Amino acid sequence: MSTSLDAYGDAVADLEPADGEVETTELVVTDDVLVKAFALGPGAELEPHEHAESTNVFHVLEGSVTVLQDGESEEIEAPGVVHHERGVDHGAKNETDERVVFTASLCPLPS
Repeated sequence: MSTSLDAYGDAVADLEPADGEVETTELVVTDDVLVKAFALGPGAELEPHEHAESTNVFHVLEGSVTVLQDGESEEIEAPGVVHHERGVDHGAKNETDERVVFTASLCPLPS
C-alpha cells in the first residue's frame, strides 16, 4: 500500500466542529515550521493573537472566513492566502453557516 504525500485530506476528515467551536490538527511539525489546520464551525472565532518572533500565513482551503488583522477585517474565500507579519495581531471568524477550513503556517517556531 502506498502512502500519499498529501497531509491534508486525511488530517481534516475528522474535523467536524459544532456551531461556535474551533477544532485543530497539526499537519507539519519540524524544528523550524509548524502547519496547523483549523476548522471553524458556524459562528466560531479564533481569537486575535500575535507571534512576536514568527511570521504566520493563513491558507484558506474551504469556505469563506473573515480574517482579522491589526484591528481590520476582510472576508477571504477559498482559495486564499493571507500573510501576517511578526508581531501583528491576527485571528479569524466564521460568519457563515458552513464549516470553514484554513491552515496556519508559523515560521520560524518561537523560541
